[in-house]
Amino acid sequence: MNASYEWLREFVPVDLSPKELRDLITERCATVEDVVPLRQDLSGIVIGRVVEAVPHPDSDHLWVTKVDAGDGVVRDVVCGASNVKAGALYPFAAVGAVLPGGVKIEKRRIRGALSEGMLCSARELGLGSDHEGILALDIDAVPGTPFLDAMPVGDSRLVIDVLPNRPDLLSHEGIAREIAAACGLTLSRPGLPAPGVALSQADPDTAVVSAGRIPVEVTVDDEDGCQRYMGAHIVGVTVGPSPDWLAARIAAVGGRSISNIVDATNYMLHGFGQPMHAFDLAKLAGGRLTVRRAGAGELLRTLDGVDRTLDDCMTVIADGERVQAIAGVIGGKGSEVGATTTSIFLEAAAFSPVRIRTTRRKLGISTDASYRFERGVDVDALPLLMKYAIDLIMSVAGGKLQGEVSDTAPGPRAMRDVTVRMSRIAHVLGVPIQRDEVERNLSGVGFGVTAGPTDDHLRVAVPGYRPDVVAEIDLIEEVARLHGYSCFPSEIRPFRPGNAPDAPLEISTRRVRDSAVSAGLLEARPMPFVRTGDAVHRVRNPLAEDEAYLRTSILATLARRAEFNLAHMQRNVRLFEIGVVFGTECDAASGAPAERMHVGAVVMGDRRPAHFTEPRPPQFDEWDARALGERLAVAAYPEVDVQCIPSNEGSLWTIVANGRQVGEARMLALDAPVWASHAFGVEIDMEALLTAVPGGDAPVSGSATASAIGSPAVKYRPIPSMPAIQVDLALVVPDSLTASAVEQVVRREAGDLLESLVLFDEFRGAGVPEGARSLAWALTFRHAGRTLRERETQGRTARILTTLEKELGIRQRTS
Repeated sequence: MNASYEWLREFVPVDLSPKELRDLITERCATVEDVVPLRQDLSGIVIGRVVEAVPHPDSDHLWVTKVDAGDGVVRDVVCGASNVKAGALYPFAAVGAVLPGGVKIEKRRIRGALSEGMLCSARELGLGSDHEGILALDIDAVPGTPFLDAMPVGDSRLVIDVLPNRPDLLSHEGIAREIAAACGLTLSRPGLPAPGVALSQADPDTAVVSAGRIPVEVTVDDEDGCQRYMGAHIVGVTVGPSPDWLAARIAAVGGRSISNIVDATNYMLHGFGQPMHAFDLAKLAGGRLTVRRAGAGELLRTLDGVDRTLDDCMTVIADGERVQAIAGVIGGKGSEVGATTTSIFLEAAAFSPVRIRTTRRKLGISTDASYRFERGVDVDALPLLMKYAIDLIMSVAGGKLQGEVSDTAPGPRAMRDVTVRMSRIAHVLGVPIQRDEVERNLSGVGFGVTAGPTDDHLRVAVPGYRPDVVAEIDLIEEVARLHGYSCFPSEIRPFRPGNAPDAPLEISTRRVRDSAVSAGLLEARPMPFVRTGDAVHRVRNPLAEDEAYLRTSILATLARRAEFNLAHMQRNVRLFEIGVVFGTECDAASGAPAERMHVGAVVMGDRRPAHFTEPRPPQFDEWDARALGERLAVAAYPEVDVQCIPSNEGSLWTIVANGRQVGEARMLALDAPVWASHAFGVEIDMEALLTAVPGGDAPVSGSATASAIGSPAVKYRPIPSMPAIQVDLALVVPDSLTASAVEQVVRREAGDLLESLVLFDEFRGAGVPEGARSLAWALTFRHAGRTLRERETQGRTARILTTLEKELGIRQRTS
């Protein structure tokens, strides 16, 4: 959606700059991807200060000035304006700059005086008609500032990413409604210029339909495809160029001015989100229009000059002889408004979004109209918009409304009512919202709010331009949006908005994942494809031919990930995945292989990270594989009797739950270099584990959700942005004194600036007395909001050493 900044300000008189408006719209309703200044022809103009101005020696009206353009060079500029003054600011075009209209500034001599640029008038910049004097600027700007940055001239285009559920934002009025509600301003539709000539000068017999006679009769046969259809006959129009203001509005949103009548319909589309179409009344045959299904094989040459073949799933507008337009998508070439048009039939309708989308996809065409009809237009707004469009066309093209406006709707529809509970709002959002704020915010964007049956209820009438609001939870989302997402607390609250319990498999999966992560494994989420397989598991349209089969084991996938790590010289691998595998049996209905949820893990290399107490940790072995298998199986349902027994079928261990085999642990055969250690894999059938539980599919413990709720709240903090200072302390500690006793004193004396304390070395030998050892700690100090001063850490370090010597008799090691 392209929106014009100046056009928006016609709907709501907001004082925000385009960039401030961008931030407001982005925070409130839709992301503004870009703000594009539309007067780029002024990009070469800067702010210049006249340092000196003296009369030209050889002219009675020219001035020789010296201009500071902010680049450290004072230029000589000859100026013919009488209002130039030393010390004042003016628009300045240096040599090489191009003025609007294409004039390029060059260095030249004027009556013997060198001129290295131009001080510009409003007319030369396209900002007015004044050509008598240069444009004096009463602003606070330094020389050299780009003119577009210093002066709010011209329009700006806001490129807005509107999500499919907000069709009301596909118009300037919809966006302005949000701005008005956010700023506490009043939304109003732009006024129109005075109407043009009542009737054209064309022949009355051909241009004007006699009073009282309706020239076109409208019939809607396809009621499923057309929810409402309105038409108006305007006679005596004069087709010609649009006035400047209308052409500027169309250009501001990236369109091209075509004619006054076509531009008026486009104004309604971009301004109010309502596509409209104007037919040349003289080109409609039979005196009637019918909204119907297209016949199979019917042809229409559309406005883009393409002959299109229609079918019976499409809604069309046809006259007494042939199709004249594809409803909601594009008009026909045969009835378009042209230079000779004197009477028009103006259409405003609401078509079925599903039908428009189907038609558009089949024809391979997308228009601004179809884009809006696919998302839904406000059926109830059609009468007022039709009246506005008629007034707009008569103001720019003259003419007169003939007869009454036809309307197929039986009458105004009642607004949808949705009830919302204040207690439910507080429960879902985690914080209570005041009732008066809810009423004020919802009313501000067009909802009608009245009291409900109890004090806890509000009855909300949903306007027609908000088809996305159909239930209580949609209104709660509106309350949150209008309250401001940034106003909500960031901590995790100890309850959930829903009351439906998680599926047993989901509970088991969560426990297994937590257990695997706590064991030091990293989760992988690869695609479930492998290199080899049978015809049952062959993918018809694989992403890659070297992985064209569905896997039957998670270990087959994880083994490839382990080989990838080895190829990159990473010998220590700890990976797990929870995902689906595909069995040999097929689903009776679809014929696809049956899916089951498995968990798999691969470990190889060092059993634990290296430490100064253990520089060469032991390698993973089959006993580690057994322990990991038991850990993952028990994690899902702690009450299950899990055992790992030796296997005689090629694997190391068989994992048994309540007497039923649910998994295995085995050594993996990898394409590995000679320096790689053995790899071990564990795989468990999560669904077999569920059925092994007494009682079938129900989880063993019904307290899974309750235990999660009752667990301590996890507190998060942002990654530090301030630098840290690290201090190493080597202390001579008697063997009779534990390291933990020393740490307690260090932490107490270090205070709240101590971020971490790590014991990284123990030494016995030369320089250390008998019966003692040297222990070295790394102290990391950091302040969350500023950079620490060196004397702060030095003072704390000195205090730590003094207290250690006084309380524990410990001194710093000096050699």
